[in-house]
Amino acid sequence: MRFLVDECTGPRVAQWLREAGHDVFSVYEQARGLDDETVIQQADRESRILITNDKDFGTKVYRENSPHKGVIFMRLQNETANNKIAVLDALLQNYLDRLPNNFVVVTEDKVRFANAPHPQ
Repeated sequence: MRFLVDECTGPRVAQWLREAGHDVFSVYEQARGLDDETVIQQADRESRILITNDKDFGTKVYRENSPHKGVIFMRLQNETANNKIAVLDALLQNYLDRLPNNFVVVTEDKVRFANAPHPQ
């Protein structure tokens, strides 16, 4: 699967995804400082699912109707890299086929597929 890992999500998550065999673009490693608009446009253009901890992407999708190929919004109490990886691991094991073209809100104990506008 193709992912774009937002800067705030961090390089350890990107590395873990690569080691699991995914195609990953890491903003932290490859384009530090990109603004949110550029991040979501790049993810869409490159057919990547965006993984982020930044709630501003909810605004991009729901208020601005930004096209996307999928967004995973990690709303975590524990923001350590190990916890992010554990939460993503469970998400990928259980919902991999439902991630494309959806806006997914994930916490340590819940996964919610939000009703996002249909991506362009």
